[in-house]
Amino acid sequence: MQQITTTDELAALCARCARGPYVTVDTEFMRERTFWSQLCLVQLAAPAADGEPEVAAIVDPQANGLALDPLFELLADERVVKVFHAARQDVEIFHHLGRVIPRPMFDSQVAAMVLGFGEQVGYETLVRRVAKAELDKSSRFTDWSRRPLSEKQLAYALGDVTHLRTIYESLSHRLDRSGRAHWVAEEMAILTDPETYITRPEDAWKRIKARSNSPAFLAIVAALAAWREREAQTRDVPRQRLMKDDALLEIAVARPRSPEDLGKLRLIQREARKPDFAAGIIAAVAEGMSCPPDQRPTLPPPPRRREGSAAVADLLRVFLKARADALGIAAKLIASTSDLDALAGEDDPDLPLLRGWRREVFGEDALRLVAGELGLVARPGGVEVFEFG
Repeated sequence: MQQITTTDELAALCARCARGPYVTVDTEFMRERTFWSQLCLVQLAAPAADGEPEVAAIVDPQANGLALDPLFELLADERVVKVFHAARQDVEIFHHLGRVIPRPMFDSQVAAMVLGFGEQVGYETLVRRVAKAELDKSSRFTDWSRRPLSEKQLAYALGDVTHLRTIYESLSHRLDRSGRAHWVAEEMAILTDPETYITRPEDAWKRIKARSNSPAFLAIVAALAAWREREAQTRDVPRQRLMKDDALLEIAVARPRSPEDLGKLRLIQREARKPDFAAGIIAAVAEGMSCPPDQRPTLPPPPRRREGSAAVADLLRVFLKARADALGIAAKLIASTSDLDALAGEDDPDLPLLRGWRREVFGEDALRLVAGELGLVARPGGVEVFEFG
């Protein structure tokens, strides 16, 4: 097991990985007490290349003086495929620390779902079914920020990239044979889009379940949510630890104008009673209250459903189940229940199932089913689609 604790060692490792066609990547991180993920380990493995044996190593980002620049350069090297399993959180970390998005990228979880391994298939399942190996799960709940880590813990972490080499080669070959490689490519386009990882404070209010649709009230909620988001990022603490949603909504209702007003509220935590914190809250309330009417946020009205759309949605669910079974993939990978409700009840909805490979395998026929051009019939072997003459 190679452990990397200096920048020179990391540069040599990344140069070696760059000489191969792909590199498998994983991270261990902690986020329970911070806003941004605390990167604790980076694991890298590459296949044999140019007469050199395969390589696997663990990088310690906490090592004194180690700079991750060589790693960021490797991740940005478009000659090398970066292979992850369930990549989103890993990529978010690299984007935050190095402003880099790994390209090109392959996510074995997405590929496995496309190939019929089930919904949100776990790494352990792929190791067992594809690599024909077993993982030692005893170190799963390690505090990866503590040092020193034991050999057992490091071996567990390294297993997340060594088996991934076998999994990647197997799944990529299966994708080529299946004709579904472009499905995965479409999903990777989302994972490699920087917009996926940008958190804008001005949009934070949209995650909060407000008790009123009043634009005046929502303006205060938006200002408070934006202040909390900026403060949580600056202090690097979880937003809910800084101020829970219920407390934020209580403040928006009460509209405190002074620390004394704020102190009377029931849900306010001790931190919020400190002078600088209280001043920020009161300023955010004032900002929301002074928001011009034409700039206040609004919630879109609930969509009107066509009469009889509930029955049509049920028909779409049957069709989706039949089509997913025929394709050998999880139905939820193609469309959600809410997507089907919208397709059945709304005019011209903008839905993922009507774009890309999802439209190709299901969406186009689903539209025809809603339009009355296709029907379903039960057969001994299952549900079949037929076209009205």
